[in-house]
Amino acid sequence: MSTPVANTARARGFTLVEVLVAMAIFAIVSVLAYGGYNQAWRHSERAHEQMARLKELQTAIRVMTQDFEQLSPRPVRDVLGQSLQPALTADARSDGIVTLTRAGWSNPAGMPRSTLQRVQYVLDDGKLLRHHWTVLDSTLSNQPVQRELIGRVKQVKLRFLDRGGTWSEQWPPLAAQPQGADRSRPLGVEVVIELEDYGTITRLIEVGG
Repeated sequence: MSTPVANTARARGFTLVEVLVAMAIFAIVSVLAYGGYNQAWRHSERAHEQMARLKELQTAIRVMTQDFEQLSPRPVRDVLGQSLQPALTADARSDGIVTLTRAGWSNPAGMPRSTLQRVQYVLDDGKLLRHHWTVLDSTLSNQPVQRELIGRVKQVKLRFLDRGGTWSEQWPPLAAQPQGADRSRPLGVEVVIELEDYGTITRLIEVGG
């Protein structure tokens, strides 16, 4: 037969102090767990951002490489149709970084157009933009199609290697003969892109043909 004291001990619950201690421990564990989760989430977000940024950079370099590798010696008429613009032109006095004619413009739909494409690179407010025209000899009414390649760009520099082994920041070179200058192409192109986060990226591209 149980005594009243034993029954009282078995029926006894948690005291207020024990409940408060348990709640405090639970709160501390919850805060620690949330802090760990939050930190892991931030690391994951940062990793995704870095991967997206790296992919953006790789795409920009790949597109520029393809354009320069497939340089075509085809000059184009200016918008007024009065003179010819060189197949490749890079001059600090011009609006864009470089303007060129490239071959190999894919045409999977079989549209009645040339496989040559007129391209221009522009640096605008820290963004490297690629413009292309749907026709080679464009007019004032023919506006370029714009594509943003990469942002947070400080500057873009180009150098061109001529057939004499001399590097020049301008094309056609100042010393080039007027005859045939509009169709001239370099042997190689050095592309230097300075980014806010990755620093300076340099790529040497061999011009095909």
